[in-house]
Amino acid sequence: MPRSRPIAETLRTAALPLLARLLATAELWFAVRGKIFGWQSQIDYMTRKGMHFVTPLLAAALAIEALGSACLVLGVRTRIAASVLFVYLGIVSVRLHAFWFQSGDIASANAGEFFKNLGMMSGLLLLALHGGGRWAITRDGRTSEIP
Repeated sequence: MPRSRPIAETLRTAALPLLARLLATAELWFAVRGKIFGWQSQIDYMTRKGMHFVTPLLAAALAIEALGSACLVLGVRTRIAASVLFVYLGIVSVRLHAFWFQSGDIASANAGEFFKNLGMMSGLLLLALHGGGRWAITRDGRTSEIP
């Protein structure tokens, strides 16, 4: 029985935080891909939503999503990356998925996107609070002890 404690500890402090980091970024990688390969359609979408300075904002969104996701996957400054992504998704959710101003199918689609983002934000908040775990390249600015 003494062996079960190290396995449980490794799951709790290393493997499950790594899984959380990977899952938190799964949808963001699709968003990054959509921005890269569908740049003009993203510009058109943001313009239809009444946004200005769309090209620099879209470039900033791409950078935040790509760099933030890479940091989370690798476990580099996890708390900071998760915090930035949390705030970013909050802004995107309110600005681009304001279903409460819409009706019909478009409201339903935006409600789905809005609440999906809230779910992602909950995971990001937990990563911001608890960090990336032992299997992270850095943990709060210190080198991790990766076994």
